[in-house]
Amino acid sequence: MKNIRNFCIIAHIDHGKSTLADRLLEYTNTINKREMQAQVLDDMDLEKERGITIKSHAIKMDYELNGEKYSLNLIDTPGHVDFSYEVSRSIAACEGALLIVDAAQGIQAQTISNLYLALEHDLEIIPILNKIDLPSAEPELVKDQIVDLLGCKREEILAASGKTGQGVHELLEEIVKRIPAPKGDENAPLQALIFDSVFNSFRGIIAYFRIYNGQLKKGDKVKFVNTGMEYNADEIGVLRLKQEPRNEVKTGDVGYIISGIKEAREVKVGDTITTVANPCVEAIKGFEDVKPMVFAGIYPVDTEDFEELRYSMEKLQLNDASLTWVPESSAALGFGFRCGFLGMLHMEIIQERLEREFNMTVITTVPNVSYIAYKTNGEVITVNNPSDLPDPSVIDYIDEPYIKANIITKADFIGPVMSLCIEKRGQIVNQTYLTADRVELVFEMPLGEVVFDFFDRLKSISKGYASFDYHPIGMKQSDLVKLDILLNGDQVDALSALIHRSNAYEFGKKICEKLKELIPRQQFEIPIQAAIGAKIISRETIRAIRKDVTAKCYGGDISRKRKLLEKQKEGKKKMKQVGNVEIPQSAFMAVLKLND
Repeated sequence: MKNIRNFCIIAHIDHGKSTLADRLLEYTNTINKREMQAQVLDDMDLEKERGITIKSHAIKMDYELNGEKYSLNLIDTPGHVDFSYEVSRSIAACEGALLIVDAAQGIQAQTISNLYLALEHDLEIIPILNKIDLPSAEPELVKDQIVDLLGCKREEILAASGKTGQGVHELLEEIVKRIPAPKGDENAPLQALIFDSVFNSFRGIIAYFRIYNGQLKKGDKVKFVNTGMEYNADEIGVLRLKQEPRNEVKTGDVGYIISGIKEAREVKVGDTITTVANPCVEAIKGFEDVKPMVFAGIYPVDTEDFEELRYSMEKLQLNDASLTWVPESSAALGFGFRCGFLGMLHMEIIQERLEREFNMTVITTVPNVSYIAYKTNGEVITVNNPSDLPDPSVIDYIDEPYIKANIITKADFIGPVMSLCIEKRGQIVNQTYLTADRVELVFEMPLGEVVFDFFDRLKSISKGYASFDYHPIGMKQSDLVKLDILLNGDQVDALSALIHRSNAYEFGKKICEKLKELIPRQQFEIPIQAAIGAKIISRETIRAIRKDVTAKCYGGDISRKRKLLEKQKEGKKKMKQVGNVEIPQSAFMAVLKLND
């Protein structure tokens, strides 16, 4: 056990985690030249296309130093703020972390927040300056930033380059020297933490675990503590590039277990595995449930695919424990699910994965956050969907969630960034200069304003330089109204939104204009209205397609023409009463991109 090292790699998005992980695998000969490719641990097509890590990936490497053999278990983690739940799970299974900072970009918001996560779990941190081969690198300046942040000595910071492989051998030595070996008792009852799970269509559910105490042998009867279910360990092993079966996995090691589990509900990430013969006294603590930030409805395009969508969501939830969902129905879209996501990128990725991995084409409704409504009779209601909001006459007040947003940007962009945050009802709390031209701005702002298009606009006004990280700070009372969209007098519940009164008029006007462009013309006139309660605040009209009925009248009395026009008018009126308006899918998507 003294020769095992468990560590993860944490960094801001695009600071070179996956590239450095590739070099570590290459230099420890875990992977040969023929199998080598860029981002070798990112096994989803989506990850390779976008160049981001979405899932954490664990792999075991063998390394020899001074004639002694070591086992290094590496977990590569995502860097985007939406996937911080994956990072927290990986950190729970490790003793050390490599903190990677880009020598050209310096410390950014996500670097700081992932670092705090690691420090909470008392991990040994090894700071690494990556991409030192870049012409724009400023190693001395960035080293100062790391020293300020960590309080470490300058000589403790390792310089490396994931691209050229410079400094990787020194890094492997430091991992062995600095990161502590796992602690635990091999003879105690088995106690293992599940930190991830995947679905295999042939073998059922495969759970990844880290053993804290005891050992697991092939064929053991095991029990999952939280769910109380019992299984046989049909196959156990360690994680190389492919799974490698073993007869036993010992204390401190990371491995996988296949026990023929078919139901997604039976495996909970964060659960503890123990043996039935000699169970452990208590489960492993320190693993929190995920809190979704953004809610949106996901509906099948064809209502008959509802059961298939449910099946796909269950499989996806196994692989992505941060996705939560409950069934709901909508008058406009039929049966579907109200899903909770960690952010807008997470929502986009889930939608893409449903289409790619399960061939499900889905419609997503306007995303919103969770509010709390207090009624005049003292009742309290959690509102995840605008249609759950009670009648305004019985509402006393509504609370909405607030976040603390940390934005790090270049000094040139302070003005635009501030005006964007103020437009989103943010209040500045703090402003500190990290260096002469890098500023950290701290804002308190409503989460509902951030989920929409905040991140995209922040990136565009700062020319890609601003980095953003946030965490919830609680609820505050707010003047919110429910904005309804009416088509031909009928309410479309899938387009309803809860919005601050000051923004309601602008928002309603934009939606009406957008829908006018997207909804095809019919034989009858279609009014599109935005309403708050019974008050219409904006209206656009889609004109009817008309046939020229007076074309065959040449000359003659005006009353003949009028008679034909009146007859046409009656027909249009009748049609309007029975006519249905089909809303194209692009209309639901367009609401998400109103500012384009």
